[in-house]
Amino acid sequence: MFKFPVNLYSDVRIEDVFETTIAYTNGNLDESKIKKRKAAFVRVFDGQRWYYASTSDVDNIQKQLDILSLKAKPNKDIYNHPIVEKFQVNKGTFLKFDEDDITKINKDEKKNLLTGLFETIKSEENVKMWKAYYVDNKKIQSFYSSKGAEIKFDSQRAGIEIRLSMESNGKTFQDKFIEGSDSFDNLKNLELNLKNFISKCIDFLKNSKPVEPGKYKVILSPLAAGVFAHESFGHKSESDFMVGDETMKKEWAIGKKVGSDLLSIVDNGMDCGSGYVPFDDEGTRAEKTYLIENGILRGRLHSVSTAASLEEELTGNCRAINFEYEPIVRMTTTYVLPGDKTKEQLFSEVEEGIYVESIKHGSGMSTFTLAPSLAYMIKDGKITDPVNVSVITGNVFETLSDVDGVSDKLELLSFILGGCGKFEQFGLPVGFGGPYVRIKNMNVQ
Repeated sequence: MFKFPVNLYSDVRIEDVFETTIAYTNGNLDESKIKKRKAAFVRVFDGQRWYYASTSDVDNIQKQLDILSLKAKPNKDIYNHPIVEKFQVNKGTFLKFDEDDITKINKDEKKNLLTGLFETIKSEENVKMWKAYYVDNKKIQSFYSSKGAEIKFDSQRAGIEIRLSMESNGKTFQDKFIEGSDSFDNLKNLELNLKNFISKCIDFLKNSKPVEPGKYKVILSPLAAGVFAHESFGHKSESDFMVGDETMKKEWAIGKKVGSDLLSIVDNGMDCGSGYVPFDDEGTRAEKTYLIENGILRGRLHSVSTAASLEEELTGNCRAINFEYEPIVRMTTTYVLPGDKTKEQLFSEVEEGIYVESIKHGSGMSTFTLAPSLAYMIKDGKITDPVNVSVITGNVFETLSDVDGVSDKLELLSFILGGCGKFEQFGLPVGFGGPYVRIKNMNVQ
């Protein structure tokens, strides 16, 4: 398709994107639009440096390749370079969403799906302010390289997010109702789910009291466990932070004991949802990568260059938020694997503790912070009074080692707004989740 420059490695990724955004505030329409774009990211490597270009003029990709090749220094041994040797050569067309195609659904049907939930919101007098969003995105990507790679694949996500501000007797509370999927049909008939969620939030608003700060046994919901895995360990697994750092290589040596025997965490771009990435932006096929297996550090996430530098296998984790950026090491869908206890067993064994149902936000590297939204006391194995928790904090290694119970069912979650941020690239779609995870000693404030 392209005439790649001689004695240089080069590749081209093309993205054809369709997006719908519909937004309301208190029932008033703010935005209703469809955006389409087709653009490309082009790069050339001479063994010493990478040369990049982005273009929205896909008819001139060859011109960009030619311009970049003039800046690079020809290298007759380029295909013996460790990085270039590492690149996979995949070929084929992998279109998963040809039949269940979000672009074929009329915008009015998408709008009606969202507005059909408004009466449920308006019927609750404690809801004082709300914003409602319907968002979808379909991307068809193509990747070509001078080594012979030639692939075409797609990804798709759609969802609803409703941001609620509630008030009662001077007390306020905010939370979000979120439903995401890779299928429009999965977003239908959400009225009862939304009604139950709002009722739970209002009960929390009226009855929650400040938690008594201290050390508690904590059970994380699948959502909270997913945020914990993503923030506390997922970012630590992105291998670019340790390239050239001998101290970090020793600290994060494969085979090291880093957590409880009950704990296993994986990253897998092949799982359906907002983290579905069958091939990364270097043409590498997605893998199910064990980051932790039964408490042992088993792997980390790689680009081609980090895998070559650390002499490890590719994982399919080199990603960019769009055509304007170079790909860097990022997560896809990261989650805790299920254990062998039922949810009921997990709770029944707690005399006093905290249950974290939902999360406002989280962050972490060596230490982590989770800011709960809905949280409850656990007493004698039962979920009881709602409590206001500002933060849950801890040392990553200590907390991973303190996992003492994992339930037996996995729940993966998808999201449509926001995303993961790293360097200047914010808003990358990822997925996460897990079972219910119990941690025996966490600092709760």
